Amino acid sequence: MPILVDSGAKVLLGHSDLLATFDAPLPPDISTLVIDTPDVVKERYTLVDNLARPESANWQNLRSLLAATKEIDAPTQRFRGMFSYTSGSTGRPKGIKREYNEDRPDPYTVFAGLARALMQLESGDRFYIAAPLYHSAPHALTLSCLAAGDVEVFIEAKFDPERFLADVQKHKITHTYIVPTMMIRLLKLPQSVRDKYDVSSLRYALSTGSSWPVEVKQGMIEWFGSIFFESYGASELGFMTLISSTEALQKPGSVGKVVPGGSLMILDDNMQPLPTGESGAIYVYLPMFGPFKYTNTEGTLEGLHHQNHTTLGDVGYVDEEGYLYINDRKKDMIISGGANIFPAEIEAVLIEMPQIVDCAIFGAPHAEFGEMVVVAVQCSQDETLSMEQVNAFLDGKIARFKWPKKLDLHLALPREDSGKIFKQRLKAAYIE
Repeated sequence: MPILVDSGAKVLLGHSDLLATFDAPLPPDISTLVIDTPDVVKERYTLVDNLARPESANWQNLRSLLAATKEIDAPTQRFRGMFSYTSGSTGRPKGIKREYNEDRPDPYTVFAGLARALMQLESGDRFYIAAPLYHSAPHALTLSCLAAGDVEVFIEAKFDPERFLADVQKHKITHTYIVPTMMIRLLKLPQSVRDKYDVSSLRYALSTGSSWPVEVKQGMIEWFGSIFFESYGASELGFMTLISSTEALQKPGSVGKVVPGGSLMILDDNMQPLPTGESGAIYVYLPMFGPFKYTNTEGTLEGLHHQNHTTLGDVGYVDEEGYLYINDRKKDMIISGGANIFPAEIEAVLIEMPQIVDCAIFGAPHAEFGEMVVVAVQCSQDETLSMEQVNAFLDGKIARFKWPKKLDLHLALPREDSGKIFKQRLKAAYIE
């Protein structure tokens, strides 16, 4: 509901089962169009298949409305802008508003360009997506395929590892979007299941959202070949960098080089450029989507601009060949006893521990040091873990002052569908 009010939306379209879950009346100035929930979605999820709310009598069914409309005039105005929201993994979702004018290419041209340049799509290719389209990366990639005009798009309502293999074989899928959690589920399939399917048609797979461990990367390459690409991106700026799986094995930890047409700078707190290898704020310029502004005061200070470049609060460095490495988000940085500690550095080491399936590092209040390092862990099946075992594994790999002081065990860590961990939920237990 806050997003509807913040965005100033005049029309809301939604599947019948989702609209039925609203727990408050919709604003009276918003027209609501109901879309019948597809059968394939009903099969994949447990749904509320009714319109139980009293005001539903005033909602219009989109299919019926279109059937009753004899003629629809083509739009006479140029595409004026785009409006999207961040995922809200670190707090309230922020509205991102872009306005377009005659000096900038319209989004259709931008998305068609992404299809060719980023996704390497050719006429007749087939793109498969099993990630939520309300996330920015799946949304942008799907629109890119549609804008290309000569690419078939296959949308699966919910990811299932074996169904994915079956669909690749059946439809001769050439391109897909996949996140690390999907890869891990695929690699857990028995060899007998893997051998049932021919996936040789697949030649490009793009991943965003979160980094994936080296052993996962190696396992996927051994199975599918060197078809994988990673991109460092954000709702505000789009796909900022790109790195192939082959490059990633040669440059472990890197998110690649800035995409063609873009540029990046690493700046210190005084907005001065830092030399190669030194960490600072990452500022990126991409001409594709153009400038943006946040629609709420909470987010206005996060998107800082400098010489047409924008930072989203991430900290990192570039090597002598121009490859970018991200230390972490500045807001995730832990300051303990005056020392800066980046969770991503510790997470990258701990995920290699055999007993650990998933982990997250975050800071919690500490009376003496300001903050202490806490690790949240999901163990392998039938495994358990102690603080002593964790620190023994870290010994010799990272400095002792970065070692976690507290261990929280979880059956599963709270993750978005995009793969990002909701660290705010983990930290909530430590905040009074």
